[in-house]
Amino acid sequence: MAYPSKRCAVIALGGNAISPPDWEATIADQFRHTRESLRSIVELLRKDYLFALTHGNGPQVGDALRRVELTKNELPEKPLGVLVADTQGSMGYMIEQSLQNLLAREGIDRRVVTVITQVLVDDEDPALSNPTKFVGQIYTRAEAERFMRDHNWKMKPFDGDDRWRRVVGSPEPLEIINGEVINDLVRSGVIVIAAGGGGIPVYKHPFLGLEGCDAVIDKDLAGAILAKSIGADELIILTNIDAVYLDFGKTTKRSVERMTVDEASRYLEAGQFPSGSMGPKIRAAVNFLRAGGERTLICALDQFDRAIHGKAGTWIIP
Repeated sequence: MAYPSKRCAVIALGGNAISPPDWEATIADQFRHTRESLRSIVELLRKDYLFALTHGNGPQVGDALRRVELTKNELPEKPLGVLVADTQGSMGYMIEQSLQNLLAREGIDRRVVTVITQVLVDDEDPALSNPTKFVGQIYTRAEAERFMRDHNWKMKPFDGDDRWRRVVGSPEPLEIINGEVINDLVRSGVIVIAAGGGGIPVYKHPFLGLEGCDAVIDKDLAGAILAKSIGADELIILTNIDAVYLDFGKTTKRSVERMTVDEASRYLEAGQFPSGSMGPKIRAAVNFLRAGGERTLICALDQFDRAIHGKAGTWIIP
């Protein structure tokens, strides 16, 4: 599939693209992985694509939560929404600078900017009252009971009775608050880094206006909302899996090169894509395409060059 020029896309990078789980999470390493991750989008840059880039922040926000825990007796505790904003800024800086340097080396005259992005959610979303999203470190049962008692955290067993983690709500994203500004920037040729970590979850208070809430938003679902808000033609989800698989984990496992949005919906309803792995990516693809998007690509970061020519990954179409 050759790319025509002057198309618009949203590219969603997984948080592990910057902090792979099997590497030290030093800032120097994160910069190195960021530079390596961005090499794959050079072809889009050469084809003069308009695009916004979003990213996950799981490892980074986990580190930020750990810092809060270690300093809880010395400094005021930061709410999760503020930590998402913090990681949007720090990761946006790494991506922005790395992309600026890449553009300079390639001789491409494009500007880059990071937008700290708020994302609207419903404060009555059931996910907020029934949190299931694991965040942060693993604790013993005794440590978890202390956090639940002293800090009102909600904790659940993670893997065995003595391995517990904090859980928070993951509400459905409804709207990019900064959507018009991001659209104006993208349409003027600026590469925008936005909705990092799924965006900062906010809701509309009847008297105070926008207010933050202690939750996290799935970055792929937020990426689909971002793509809709800028009228993107394509949603490109770069992850650590080379393609979408049916019967994953079974002897009948098989990859899918291409599927329609209706086929993707049926597989999703049949339980082919678990909520903790491929499920949100498929949901994001379905949401984007049903809102008028043209196609979605899901592929491994290191195979993006092959995937855009139809030699890897999975394309989902209307």
